[in-house]
Amino acid sequence: MNAQAVVVGALARRALNEVLRVPGAAIPGVLAPTIFLIGLSAVFGEAAQQAAYGGVDFTDYIVPVSLLQGAAFTGAATGVNLARDVEQGWFDRLLVCPAPRVTLLVGIVASAAVRALLPMTFLIVVALALGVGFPGVPALLLTVVLVMGLASAIACYAITLALRFKTQAAAPLMQVVGFAGVLFTTAYAPKELLAGWLEVVATVNPVTLVLEGVRQGFVGDVTWHDTWPALLAVLGLCVALGALALRGMRRVGV
Repeated sequence: MNAQAVVVGALARRALNEVLRVPGAAIPGVLAPTIFLIGLSAVFGEAAQQAAYGGVDFTDYIVPVSLLQGAAFTGAATGVNLARDVEQGWFDRLLVCPAPRVTLLVGIVASAAVRALLPMTFLIVVALALGVGFPGVPALLLTVVLVMGLASAIACYAITLALRFKTQAAAPLMQVVGFAGVLFTTAYAPKELLAGWLEVVATVNPVTLVLEGVRQGFVGDVTWHDTWPALLAVLGLCVALGALALRGMRRVGV
């Protein structure tokens, strides 16, 4: 194993150790999307009687929304944790590591991708307990890829802000973009039921493609027609936001 892989693995393990040592820190990112899932299913469950839903159960329809919310919260938490490390001086010690800045960034982002599996697993268990059908292995594997990918993209955005403001006080800015990105999609209703302006936003929002990709298996079958746009969208988000984060990593301490 080369030195860069060792650094990436060490940073990812550090993030997992934080979950084990301070499990309370991971609770908000797990409970918040779960509460959304249970609460909205109970309050708006009858909305699925609209013909636009195609006879799909409302809980099945919004499970993917909660999965992406969990990914967004995890990605934002990665930025908050980095801001804490900057405040406490640990990040300065990390910068003297001989590894390239891109390796450090990959390690931090990888930690977000791995940690995103925690709320995802919990949410799927809760969804199955609520009567949601098992989506199938192909859909589940695709969900893992897309959830980890979105968590990575949001982590890159949050890291950019953490390096820019260098304080945990920027946490709301880190959280709002991921939350809004998931909200302004076909999260709770098909496009034909959305207000005109929201339909336009949902159409141009790349997270909509990611959501429709995750929705496969929970609502309908997995098809390449809905899979490749989701993969391309999450890849594009990671590349664009990763470039911003890498720029911030290279400029910090200069």
